[in-house]
Amino acid sequence: MRENPTEVIVGAAVLIAALGFLAYAAQATGLTAPAGTLHLTASFRSVEGVTVGTDVRLAGVKIGAVSAIALDPVSYRAQTVLTLAQAVPIPDDSTAIVASEGLLGGNFIEIMPGGSLDNLTEGAEIVDTQGAVSLLNLLVSVVGGSADPPVP
Repeated sequence: MRENPTEVIVGAAVLIAALGFLAYAAQATGLTAPAGTLHLTASFRSVEGVTVGTDVRLAGVKIGAVSAIALDPVSYRAQTVLTLAQAVPIPDDSTAIVASEGLLGGNFIEIMPGGSLDNLTEGAEIVDTQGAVSLLNLLVSVVGGSADPPVP
């Protein structure tokens, strides 16, 4: 049985395209860490809507991704590992916030840089964190209103 050279070339092109898509998917979901990365930890009260691969952004620009999430059985807080581009220095008094893209959008981790001249190093912890705000609890508080009269 003789192979047609055109079929071999098309088959090789399809195989190369499939491998390219696989590499892109692995990098986009955080399964592979690009060279020059910085791993930081952060502890949140709630990481609702955040999963492994969720974006980490600074000023709206993606600078990394969440690479691990685990529950601390002692403090009952969500421990996260953030894999960030090492080229972006993060001041050591920065804040990590679970933010939302909108009412129907997903959540992401937002880094609010501090004013310190010292930067976080490999394995350091972002101490100042703010967890996710539950949309349901927020709606209940707005719809339910307050029983107290307004203070003049």
